Parts: sequence; C-alpha cells; structure tokens
Amino acid sequence: MSSIADNIGSVTRRIQKATLQAGRGAGSVRLLAVSKTRSADDLRAAIAAGQKAFGENYLQEALDKIDALADEADIDWHFIGPIQSNKTRQIAAGFSWVHSVDRLKIARRLSEQRAPALGPLNICLQVNINEEDSKAGCGLDELPDLVAAIGELPNLSLRGLMAIPDPDQPEADLRLSFRKLARTLHELKAQHPDAGPLDTLSMGMSGDLELAIAEGATWVRVGTDVFGPRPPKS
Repeated sequence: MSSIADNIGSVTRRIQKATLQAGRGAGSVRLLAVSKTRSADDLRAAIAAGQKAFGENYLQEALDKIDALADEADIDWHFIGPIQSNKTRQIAAGFSWVHSVDRLKIARRLSEQRAPALGPLNICLQVNINEEDSKAGCGLDELPDLVAAIGELPNLSLRGLMAIPDPDQPEADLRLSFRKLARTLHELKAQHPDAGPLDTLSMGMSGDLELAIAEGATWVRVGTDVFGPRPPKS
C-alpha cells in the first residue's frame, strides 16, 4: 500500500509534468490536498511530506483538525464546501482561503466578520459552469455584478473562480468546461481591473487535473490520489 508521502510525490510529479506540457512556469499550479473525512494523523503524514495546503468541506470537522494541528507551522487552511450563513464567522476567523462563495450575502458576512489583523481573506467565486440543477454555484450571468459588488468589500481579496464540472461528461466537453471558466476569469479581470487580483482558477481533481492544468488551473483539488480511498461512512 502506498504511503501518503508516496502519493503526494506521485501527484506532484503529475502536476509538474502537466505544467511543463502546457508551457507554463514551474510552480504556477499548486496542490490543495482535500482532507475532508481524513484524520489529523493523516494530515500530519502529509505535512511531514511537505504538504501545507488543505481543503475542508465540513466546518466542525475542520475546526477540530485546526485545533489538533495547532502545533504545526504555516498550515494553509482552505474552506471548499457549501457555506451556511450561520457558519461564516468561524470560517472568516479560521481559514485563509474560501473557494465556495456563491452569493453576495455570504461575501458580506465574511467581510464583516474577518478581523483586519488577520489580513484579507482570499476568496473564489464558485461557478455552476455546466448549469446543473444539482450543483451549487452562481450562474455565469450573475458574475459581473457579483464581482463588482465584492470588489467594494473590505477584508476580502477576490482571487478568482472555482468550479466542479461534471466529471462524467466526455473529455472534450470537460476540457471545454475548464476553458470556459478560464475565459470567464480573463473577461472579468478586463472588465473589473480593481475588483481584486483575479489570478486564481480552482479547478481539476484526481481524475482530470491534467486537463485542468492545460486550461489554466492554478489550484488543483486532490483528495483520493493523496490520501487513498475515502473510508466508508460510519
């Protein structure tokens, strides 16, 4: 059985190869280890292998791990799950990135509840890129107004866009989904140059990270290929 360190090495080599093949600069794509349902000990093994950025979907589980790993230096916590209004205060206080902002109400709450001493909270807007009824995220037509409004909020840094395209669609369609998100980010940056850095595309997972990198991903979110198969629900 491969160790978590071996898995991280394998995924890192995949990222490096895909980055090179895309003609992009070394280090332009970062690995976000999706650690939902994983134990603090699993995360310690990943940290020992050099991984510092972890993505969590469930707030209480994440807060427990943040407390358990408080002795580890320079951990970069990312919230990537659905956000309920009553959870924004803890997210604003405990994380450095939020990838799943999909409406202005949530952005306003994060802005109001982020302590200035912590520095700006990096946020990505989650986009329902394939307009699926079952998927979270804002529509493409909503983005310009949302970007303009969020650009006026303090204590936030609007970094870019996140999407979870349907992984079961044909590869050509999946590539087009990634390309559409990248094109949308480019257009938003041109339309709203003062809204934030708008330098981030959070897209691509274990099975499709090469396609995502070819189309411009800067964060790839990988869980299974880092930690192994997810344990069964108790």
